[in-house]
Amino acid sequence: QVQLVESGGGLVQAGGSMRLSCASSGRAFSSYTMGWFRQAPGVERDFVAGISQTGGRTYYADSVKGRFAISRDNVKNTVYLQVDSLKPEDTAVYYCAAKYGSISYLNRDYNYWGQGTQVTVSS
Repeated sequence: QVQLVESGGGLVQAGGSMRLSCASSGRAFSSYTMGWFRQAPGVERDFVAGISQTGGRTYYADSVKGRFAISRDNVKNTVYLQVDSLKPEDTAVYYCAAKYGSISYLNRDYNYWGQGTQVTVSS
């Protein structure tokens, strides 16, 4: 069983930055592919970024390429999402998730989810 806890969200002005963290408790964090998703009110939960078990491969949604960066620390059992050049349309609850196997952009492929952290970008 994996428990995921996100932190680092908040209110920021457009153009600003923040770093989201997702700490994992449980065993074998390094065996999981990790992903970040986000969900704005009234819309589906969308893929943002994913990272392989060793961190050697990453994948991003087109809407965040060049602005967001996913990374992980397998010693600290934590995955990060650095979010830069934020836009009001980035406002959402951000979730981290864990799965076995390769990176997927489909939320149904992920086995474990955190409770989410709110990111609000003001214009």
